[in-house]
Amino acid sequence: MSHVSESRIARLAHLVLDGMLAADLAEVRNPPAFLREARRVMADFFNHESILDEIVRRKIQSLARSVPPGSREWDILYRKYREEELKKHKNRS
Repeated sequence: MSHVSESRIARLAHLVLDGMLAADLAEVRNPPAFLREARRVMADFFNHESILDEIVRRKIQSLARSVPPGSREWDILYRKYREEELKKHKNRS
C-alpha cells in the first residue's frame, strides 16, 4: 500500500464530517477538534497498513522460490500472510 499524504487524509476527514452532518448522524460541537482526531485516527490506520504491507512483501520475497508480483500465487500468498499478520496483531492486543 502506498503512503497516503496528509492532504488526502485531511480531505477524507472533511468528507467524513460532511457526511455525518448531512446524514444527521451526529451533533459535532467542535468541528476543528473532530477533524484533528479524525486525521490522527486515519494517519494511524494508514501507517499500520503500510507497515503490514511491508512485512507481508518481505515475507513473500524471503521464500526460497521466486514468486513474481502480480501473479496469482503472489496474490494468494499476500492475502494468506496478511491474514496471519493480522491475527498475530489481534492476539497481542
